[in-house]
Amino acid sequence: MFSNVEKCNKFVKIEAMKLIFSILSIIYFSYVNAKEIYIGSTPAASNTVRSFLGIPIADSVDFIKWKLMIAGDDYFLQCQYGISKPNTDGFINDGKKVEVKGKMTKEKNYYFLHSENKTLGLLQLNTNLLHFLNPDKSLLKGNGGWSYTINKENASNTDQVNILSKQVSLKDSFAFEGRTPCRNFGLIHPSPACIKMKWYVVLYADPKTNKPTTYHLNGNNRREGGVRGSWQIIRGKDGRIIYQLGSDKDSIYLLKLDENILVFTDVTGNLLVGDKNFSFTLSKRW
Repeated sequence: MFSNVEKCNKFVKIEAMKLIFSILSIIYFSYVNAKEIYIGSTPAASNTVRSFLGIPIADSVDFIKWKLMIAGDDYFLQCQYGISKPNTDGFINDGKKVEVKGKMTKEKNYYFLHSENKTLGLLQLNTNLLHFLNPDKSLLKGNGGWSYTINKENASNTDQVNILSKQVSLKDSFAFEGRTPCRNFGLIHPSPACIKMKWYVVLYADPKTNKPTTYHLNGNNRREGGVRGSWQIIRGKDGRIIYQLGSDKDSIYLLKLDENILVFTDVTGNLLVGDKNFSFTLSKRW
């Protein structure tokens, strides 16, 4: 005969196994059925994002790692967040984890994740990239560490862009910052030991003529004084506004999404796709 304590322990073990099996089933189902999987890391500064994930506003959090799986109108979201661990792509004490699943709706190129009475919006920049939104559908602005763009896990080659901005009057100077995966951009050659590229780009213009003049590109090469040169605005496919830094042979191409967001493209206009740690997006500093 089992004692009451033994019966209680047995019951707890059975219920725990049921819970584990349920969680594993959800995860397995999501991986198997997911038609789209997006990964990336973003800041944790947005109250909209924090509220959706249940992260208290008062908690100290540097960044969030995302894995968003979409199957039809269902989604399954896995996130990890916390304080960044120096010289790694992880968190101190492994951070905290949260999972959210629910229904997703689409309006043209907008995705809306629903959970209870909360909604989190993203804009599909193209089939490879999603960017998180403010409640008014404007693009969330990142910081010097991370942007609010997440990347398709198995990206395809496409020059599609679902957002086109209008050119406005140029100020005498404005700056963008961020971090991206390592890549040879012609103007900048990362070292073989590169794990991320830091960017700080200052663009100068003549406000009287509304014409670009020079740029100062800083970041990984700050100690060498950075890279300086001229830049211009070119029109890409469908009238896209692209900031070209440098000559035709060695240039960096930045597609303007709005006043706060620039995304890197290749020479043919394809948006560059990042990884689980960084995206090829810069956010306005000033």
